[in-house]
Amino acid sequence: MPTPDPPSAQAVRRCQAALNSLHSTVYFTADLPKALAGYGITDHTGGYLVGRAASLGAVGPGVVTALFYSYKHDMVAGHFPTAWERISPAQAWQERLRAVDATLHQALGAGALTAQPVREAARLALTAAAAGRREARPMFAALADLPVPQEPHVALWYAATLLREHRGDSHIAALAAAGLDGLEALVSHCASDAGMPGELVRAKRGWTEEDWSAAEDRLRGRGLMTGDGTLTGRGEELRAALEDETDHRDRAPYDHLGARGVALLTELCEGFARSAAAAGIFPPPLVGFFVPDGEQTPAEAPA
Repeated sequence: MPTPDPPSAQAVRRCQAALNSLHSTVYFTADLPKALAGYGITDHTGGYLVGRAASLGAVGPGVVTALFYSYKHDMVAGHFPTAWERISPAQAWQERLRAVDATLHQALGAGALTAQPVREAARLALTAAAAGRREARPMFAALADLPVPQEPHVALWYAATLLREHRGDSHIAALAAAGLDGLEALVSHCASDAGMPGELVRAKRGWTEEDWSAAEDRLRGRGLMTGDGTLTGRGEELRAALEDETDHRDRAPYDHLGARGVALLTELCEGFARSAAAAGIFPPPLVGFFVPDGEQTPAEAPA
């Protein structure tokens, strides 16, 4: 069977951004926090950590810090392993899937969930994810061991999440190889054109203003950041090189799908992101990060 024409790096990034937008819908509704509150998990960040770590099993804080990369270990250790005394990983995963179902009902409308566009997007995303590489990608590998949900819209979210974590694992490998620790990676990302404002992510990941300033000083010491907190030319070159290296490590699923499949999956998922925005899923300050504007693509979330 002939190999499909490979997509360009730009096409892969645009597809991954659209998939990430679909994946991220579950973080902006009350469905999962409400479900987890029934288990005594009421902290928003704790709920995020529990939901995302559920596929790993009852791991401790060291594993979560290592794999999530840009979260402060002291903050993570405040949630694990005690969270698993309140909810099992299997329960947390099922609650996450139920929240996805409710969120996508709100985002897309009940009539769209079993319609051809969602079914086709699920087929394409699962086809791509099937070619993902487990080696050195623990978040992707753990998710890939779980059964594919039966409902098309939940299966689509699951596949989008697989592909998000495949890229995330690939990106963390690139960050580590470049010698950036988790906070330095976050600070430099926020200082880049693609990054979210630091004030939106710093406290949620457990970092203090002093931590942030110290990381900026370390980046200045390497010639990557200016005195006013913007990236130097070297810093911009490093961030661009990191994205290029991530693209290289993340290519297998999209090469397997081929240029036409990637283009169609992107078109479908960008449409879903627009529907989610119209339904009020994304907070107004963040709509531009998750919904494409013309030929531009949404910014990637930091690792």
